[in-house]
Parts: sequence; C-alpha cells; structure tokens
Amino acid sequence: MDEITVGNSKIKLIQGDITELNTDVIVNAANAQLRLGSGVAGAIRRKGGPLIQEECNKIGGTFVGGAIITTGGDLKAKHVIHAVGPRMNEGSEDAKLRNAVTNSLKLMDEHGLKTIAFPAISTGIFGYPIDRCAKIMISTAKKYLSGETQIEEVVFCLYSKPDFEVFKKELN
Repeated sequence: MDEITVGNSKIKLIQGDITELNTDVIVNAANAQLRLGSGVAGAIRRKGGPLIQEECNKIGGTFVGGAIITTGGDLKAKHVIHAVGPRMNEGSEDAKLRNAVTNSLKLMDEHGLKTIAFPAISTGIFGYPIDRCAKIMISTAKKYLSGETQIEEVVFCLYSKPDFEVFKKELN
C-alpha cells in the first residue's frame, strides 16, 4: 500500500519528480546557508526561477533541523519549505532530521497550508542512510498528524524506485 490515514490526514508515497507536484508546498532538502545547489535544490532552482533563491538570500540561513518558507516561484507548488537536514557523522543526526520534518509541518499549520511533499532529506550528498531516513521521516509525520493540525496530506516523493521501495516497506 502506498497510502495510510492518520487522524484526518493522509500519508502518501509517490515515485517521481517533486518539482512536478501540485501540492501547496514542496520541501527542499536545504543547506544551512539556503543556497540552492545540486540535487533537489538544483531542480527547484532550475524550474522555480530566481525568485526562490532571492528570498532565501534575504532570509540568510537557518540552523540544522530548521525550516523556512519561501515562494514557489514558477513551480506548480505555491511555496517551498527549505528544511535543513543533517550531514552524516555531524552528531545527533536522527534528532536533527526529526526536527527538520516537525518544523516543516509546523510552518504548514502556521500558514494554513494543506498539502506538502517531502523528498528523502539528507540522503544525497549529506550521506544519510535511506532506511533510517524513511523510518524517521514517516514516524515523525505520523506523530505530528496524530495531533491537532489542518494538514490534509503529507506526500513522500522519492525519485528512484529503490528509494520508493524503502519508504513503502517502512510505511507498511
């Protein structure tokens, strides 16, 4: 199964390109300086246009585990939440990833937004193991959605089939 219900919300898995999704928000796996480099961030920069990076530059940065919100620029999503995940071996990685997910979902509630799509945060150049990522991101979303929230849907959008399969196994 690629979808579960938690409270009044759904958690869904999709294999594909996060920049093509029509959710209120897509999440950028960001660095603390909010520079849109490669990977998911590079795809967001290319498809979303310069406005997103300009807003990031005004904000300046955030802490590991933190999240900030900007426009979605030319993307289908109206907003991008830039969640800063941990680099492997920097210490307290699991707690930092949990915070990045929780802080993203809190921003959703603060802005009255209903649908969000996450990539597998920190699993690219930051070297975080995909199985640990799936476990933490899914359990954190379940816990958050069990509380009071107006979020209707949390999507985990995995680019590759192997990553999708890891998240699918964890969701079930």
